[in-house]
Amino acid sequence: MSLDSPLNSLGFAKSPAQTRVVVAMSGGVDSSVVAAKLAEEGYDVVGVTLQLYDHGAALAKKGACCAGRDIHDARRVAEEMGFPHYVLDYENTFREAVMDEFADSYLGGATPVPCIRCNERVKFKDLLETAKDLDADCMATGHYIQRMMGANGAELHSAADPTKDQSYFLFSTTQDQLDYLRFPLGHHASKEETRALAAKYGLSVADKPDSQDICFVPNGDYAAVIEKLRPGAAEPGNIVDTDGKVLGTHKGVIHYTIGQRRGLGIGGLADPLYVVKLDVDRKEVIVGPKDLLATRRVPIREINWIGDGNLMDMGERQIAVRVRSTRPPTDAVLRPISETEAEVELLVAEQGVSPGQACVFYDPDSTRVLGGGWIWRGA
Repeated sequence: MSLDSPLNSLGFAKSPAQTRVVVAMSGGVDSSVVAAKLAEEGYDVVGVTLQLYDHGAALAKKGACCAGRDIHDARRVAEEMGFPHYVLDYENTFREAVMDEFADSYLGGATPVPCIRCNERVKFKDLLETAKDLDADCMATGHYIQRMMGANGAELHSAADPTKDQSYFLFSTTQDQLDYLRFPLGHHASKEETRALAAKYGLSVADKPDSQDICFVPNGDYAAVIEKLRPGAAEPGNIVDTDGKVLGTHKGVIHYTIGQRRGLGIGGLADPLYVVKLDVDRKEVIVGPKDLLATRRVPIREINWIGDGNLMDMGERQIAVRVRSTRPPTDAVLRPISETEAEVELLVAEQGVSPGQACVFYDPDSTRVLGGGWIWRGA
């Protein structure tokens, strides 16, 4: 097919049958629909599922991705739609690149986001290289985010459905990765559209519930996982106010996060108290009134910039940022310090900004994702 031919739905000037696409299949409805849709359109689809961990009870837990049941579901979808499917054992890589840092971050008083590290260090790194080794033209995933072509090449944009948007978790996608990746679900107006497609294709996962937890913490008990990874790491200490007065005791800093109010075990006080700081060295959980959680200046490092030009070329600029996945973008000023460090000044103070969380940059005048970095130094 000549270069003058119209582009197919994945952006290549050749027929779908001549276009090989590796689909990262978690076993959930989203990635299953992506694979089925592309197979129906005639693409040369290869499904790949990563076995990331094997933690006993997690294997039988509904809603936890990449466990035994999900591998079975992904394989079944491939059989139903008639394309090859492979399972790759990435347990050691996942443990070293994601789980170990997750545990160490909590032990250091931070609140990590392991899903970002998994995308950055496993799915969009090793799996993407595997896709290239399979001579695939691109790799597709079930993430709700949009890839659009702009004046300077591929751009990352928020999903059409703001309630499903996953841009916060994909800020570390590099330009080279973005050139190779495809996100066929990003333009869907709602998750209902995806489930309708699953029903249309007769997929066995059409009614499968969405995953709600971190995949290797299927019951939401972070502390138990950390203690399993780092035996004896949870050391008891004091809960103190900002003046150092002891208000109670705790069983380990890993049980607490910045902004936490419930479960402190220090009731009977006139005003509610929140975790405002974690002092790992002193084994102290510091609590205070809600207004102490508010901050406007947020230090950022490990920046990934995918906006136009060079981060340092433009100096200070107005942007919008998210400091938590559950919050909408808010107006801010970005002040670069180096190619990988910056200070973000929020125009309106946010509460509960925590080290270990991501700060994601957006164009204030569009849906474009400009990159982001990691909050550090206690914010």
